[in-house]
Amino acid sequence: MRQAHPIEQAVGIEHYVSETDGIGGRLRDRDEHFRVRELERFPTEPVDASTDAYPHLVFRATLRGWDTNDFARRLSNELGVSRERVSWAGTKDKRAITTQLFSVYGADPADLPDPNRADIDVLGRAGRSLEFGDLAGNAFELVVSDPDEGALERVEAITDELAAFAGLEGENGGGVGSDDSEPTIGVPNVFGQQRFGSKRPITHEVGLEIVRGDWEGAVMAYLGRPTEAEPEDTQSARAFVEETRDWQEALERFPNRLQYERSMLHELAEGGDDGSGEGESGDVESGDGDGSENPSPETFRNALERLPSNLQRLFVHAAQSFVFNRILSERLAAGLPFDCPVAGDVVCFADRDAPEGLELPDVDRSQRVDERRVRSVTRHCERGRAFVTAPLVGTETTLADGEPGEIERQVLADLDLEPADFELPGEFDSTGTRRAILVRTPLTVDAGPLTFSFSLPKGSYATVVMREYLKSDPLALG
Repeated sequence: MRQAHPIEQAVGIEHYVSETDGIGGRLRDRDEHFRVRELERFPTEPVDASTDAYPHLVFRATLRGWDTNDFARRLSNELGVSRERVSWAGTKDKRAITTQLFSVYGADPADLPDPNRADIDVLGRAGRSLEFGDLAGNAFELVVSDPDEGALERVEAITDELAAFAGLEGENGGGVGSDDSEPTIGVPNVFGQQRFGSKRPITHEVGLEIVRGDWEGAVMAYLGRPTEAEPEDTQSARAFVEETRDWQEALERFPNRLQYERSMLHELAEGGDDGSGEGESGDVESGDGDGSENPSPETFRNALERLPSNLQRLFVHAAQSFVFNRILSERLAAGLPFDCPVAGDVVCFADRDAPEGLELPDVDRSQRVDERRVRSVTRHCERGRAFVTAPLVGTETTLADGEPGEIERQVLADLDLEPADFELPGEFDSTGTRRAILVRTPLTVDAGPLTFSFSLPKGSYATVVMREYLKSDPLALG
């Protein structure tokens, strides 16, 4: 199997499933080269419906160069309401043109502002706010800039390989540029690089330390570990805090733009010495009065809890995602199928309310597959009615049996983890779930400019499809 890029290997993605050389090039050369449209499933009432029964105004926004959180903040500011009144179903990147739903509690259409680089289309009213479950998936239209010579021939070869991996090669129609039906391709449903940080992939490292109960290690993973992708002043500040643990001086060195790191350093500088001169065991803590006193584990945890609650949860979710990626890499290396089960697998069934043409797993409806059921469940998988899963490990996770279960347990053992470790305080706690290991989609490719169009279920990454075609530095994927 073809080895993945070293940056991808660091987040648990060990291989490509296609052997053909990549086409090179890059994504997101301009915002209009990365278009995302939400596949919605959120019913609304007419806009003139009772505001008592339907207090949430629902609108569709097409955003150009807006981060979802930044747009929501601007919207709430211009409306003069709390940011908590603005809701959406899925977060989108800034470097794109995105079309997505928003809801605002207590707003009227006439109240909506007209922000730059945004078009707003009011749809109606609803009795509740939008939630993540209201998003079925996303449709993508992605342009590859400056591909290598001969790219179209490679695209066709890679598409054939991914169609075979999907397990539907007999039902696919023609290749790229043909007049037949769109080919359906499949790729491992790994978490993409942006889950871990594109330029500084450390969120899972922070999360792993949290799950192991090493609060100091988690803080230092976030504050330290400089990377060459960062500005020199940031690299220098991170190296300084790693070497000295001088929290007060580090505050002087960390740039103001690193607000989260500075917030943590404030907590460490204030809590490093509680005035007693003693640590938890009664021993005198080390330090020369220069701001480098060693804080208690509780102070390190407090420093992490200074961060926004969604970021606290992201750390643990990234750790779960890393474990998931490792499990899928080991399954691929073992030669186990992704499109159908083997004895011991846990499968989930398709969401009955998915939009037409979108394979949407419902992980709340699952079944363990024993030897007697392999053949019948395989037929369900071939028809897109069932999907093999792997765990996003948490306190309530039940691992698979057989060879798939052996892989899951070995990966956890290699990382010195077990499901009970995810019983954590506050926002860090996670019960876990399961996730489909294969994502399939019909694919359309146009030649001028080279444009890929496809749809994915919520939680799946367009870059995970495109990495198979470009086979370049993950930073080129945006």
